[in-house]
Amino acid sequence: MTNERHTVAAASDAPDAPERRLLLRGLSTVPLLTTLAACGGGGGGVASETGTGASTSSDTAEGTALLEEAKPAAAGTSARTFAHPGLLHTEADFTRMRDKIAKGEQPWADAWGALTRSGRAQLGRAPTPLETVIRGGTGENHRAMVEDMQRAYQFALRWKVSGDTAYADLAVTYLNAWSSTMKVLTGNNDQILAAGLYGYQWANAGEIMRTYPGWAAADLARFQKMLVDLFYPWISGFLVNHAGSKITNHWANWDLQAICGILAIGIFCDRADLYAEAIAYYKTGRGNGSLPHAVHYVHPGHMGQWQESPRDMGHTTLGISLGSMLSEMAWNQGDDLYGLWNNRLLAGAEYVAKANLSDASGVRYIVPFTPYSTNKGTFTAAATDGPNARPAWEAIYNHYANRKGLSTPYVARIAASLRPEKLDWVGDEPGFGTLPYSRDPYKDLIAPSGLAANVIAGRVVLSWWGSARASSYNVKRGSSASGPFSTIATVTDPRTHEDNPGAGAWYYVVTSVGDAGESQPSSVARAATSPELLGLWPLNAGSGTAATDTTSRARHGTLAGGARWGTGRNGGNALLLDTKGAHVALPADALAQVSDFTIAVWVYWSAAATNTRIFDFGTSDIAYMALIPRDSGGKLRFTATRSQFYGEQNVVSTEALPTGRWVHVTVKLSGTVGKLYVDGVQVGEGSGIVVTPYQLGNTPNAWLGRSQYGADPSFNGQLQDLRIYNGALGDAEIAALAKA
Repeated sequence: MTNERHTVAAASDAPDAPERRLLLRGLSTVPLLTTLAACGGGGGGVASETGTGASTSSDTAEGTALLEEAKPAAAGTSARTFAHPGLLHTEADFTRMRDKIAKGEQPWADAWGALTRSGRAQLGRAPTPLETVIRGGTGENHRAMVEDMQRAYQFALRWKVSGDTAYADLAVTYLNAWSSTMKVLTGNNDQILAAGLYGYQWANAGEIMRTYPGWAAADLARFQKMLVDLFYPWISGFLVNHAGSKITNHWANWDLQAICGILAIGIFCDRADLYAEAIAYYKTGRGNGSLPHAVHYVHPGHMGQWQESPRDMGHTTLGISLGSMLSEMAWNQGDDLYGLWNNRLLAGAEYVAKANLSDASGVRYIVPFTPYSTNKGTFTAAATDGPNARPAWEAIYNHYANRKGLSTPYVARIAASLRPEKLDWVGDEPGFGTLPYSRDPYKDLIAPSGLAANVIAGRVVLSWWGSARASSYNVKRGSSASGPFSTIATVTDPRTHEDNPGAGAWYYVVTSVGDAGESQPSSVARAATSPELLGLWPLNAGSGTAATDTTSRARHGTLAGGARWGTGRNGGNALLLDTKGAHVALPADALAQVSDFTIAVWVYWSAAATNTRIFDFGTSDIAYMALIPRDSGGKLRFTATRSQFYGEQNVVSTEALPTGRWVHVTVKLSGTVGKLYVDGVQVGEGSGIVVTPYQLGNTPNAWLGRSQYGADPSFNGQLQDLRIYNGALGDAEIAALAKA
């Protein structure tokens, strides 16, 4: 059959007022909490993770406003159409499965055997639907739904591959029994997990069966209504208010299961608004399950530190499973979530896979880790429990290695160790992934991709994605973008190299080497080991709403919220921010791909206020880097974080910024050491700064005079001559800027 198309309850705690943020500066000395709330849906039978903290203006009210901005139009207002079947499996997938099994090819033959031997894929058992399903708390009974959900999916898969309608008829019986019986989904906060984890799997069973003529249209509609009415509200509401708790209270898998559920229900129910809601949150949501927060730090070699990795490997692998399920469903609708942020999901998957593997001597790998702080405490290492054997790897392995031809050394190893994947009896994912996701190996030796060249403390750190057919890589350097390039290193894995070429601008390419010879070179990456001016905004136009960047990059900003022009230094003009909400919005990529940096600006602060901002570049109140003229401790402070104010890494001055006069302010970072300067003189230094602009990526909220926290006061004063440099200027250069 061809593809068809169709047009909580919350616990409480005292709010975190902005003036308390300074206290969090010492979180690096706080020990890891020994008792953490657990989460259902990982590692096989774990406790409930309820909210631990009252909502604050920055957690719930502001979160609601931010999400509402990104929410799509209501149902029926979008012209988007969906391909069916088009969740985890397409018609082309079923054709491939049938062909491979008929030929006895591996791993499909063994995978088919694993499915047909499953105790939940056998005929002869009637469904046991419940009117009220409870997950968490007194009277928990959700296991009955999990078993029937898994049976319905496995029956559907067996029918679609074998053509035996006995399995189709029984699958329909299960779907109809539940949609005509179930009326309530309840429990403690774990009911949210039931809504997402089981909602996306029920939708997948239904999506396969919608192609069966024996499933009546009225019954299909009733099943769709069950998912929209009983499952969707829990998970959509959770992404808005996070069960009334602090947003960092919930680990990545909580958001991801909700996103998966919303997206799957959206496709299955032909609800473009739900689908767009899920995509928007995965890309830009405030919670830990959005992609930039789930993989919140990327180590050399594109190894992405997973947000949940310090917790345990059961929940960490669940996050990878949910990320791959989400990406596969979107891929089948024409949206590439796999490739977002330079294959950031793969970076996280490689990290998690390595953390669950051992070296040739049988010793578990120790993965790199940067300190990570939330309201739960400060974490300093990835968990070492396990390894976990979750059947979570075939979809992500086959996409990157066999669809795209990329090297996935650790994902490939862990996928092979679990092949063929079997049933996940806990019910977190469908299982049996070897059968539907396996593809023939990618045949060609491709050029490396995603080459990044980051200058860190004057050294060039290179990272790239390799070829699935490569045995090594040649790293080449030149002094011109057009070459010539000379080989400076041969690398196997990890796919990274550190170079110390001396002062200047340098150009790099990498080639793959394999049995077929050497590939074409990667795209060229440029690295300047001497500071370069990236952006210069004079902020002296005197008229209009443009904040012009006079460099060749022309990354112009826009005056907003009542920002206007006033009198500046030496009789010229300056940016005037003297009304609530007045700010300048710079382009999202103003600092992208920068590691070492210098930011310098002239500031006239008219009236002192706590926690206002000179600049604040971020994605939301979760991830940002900002310059605060007076924090709650009464000091000028530069701060950077990827986990709200809990994880702020700081450079603190000896006093607040002066008011009532023009002051030149500079902040710079070299490696992990930051320094602050006032009027060309150093006034503060801080170490351990690992949240660089490169790690933050594009910052859609790149603001002058406005904070990521909506409750913080607006800046009241004037700004002039903003300069951003790629690289750390020397003391003499900074002093010279202050005299200009």
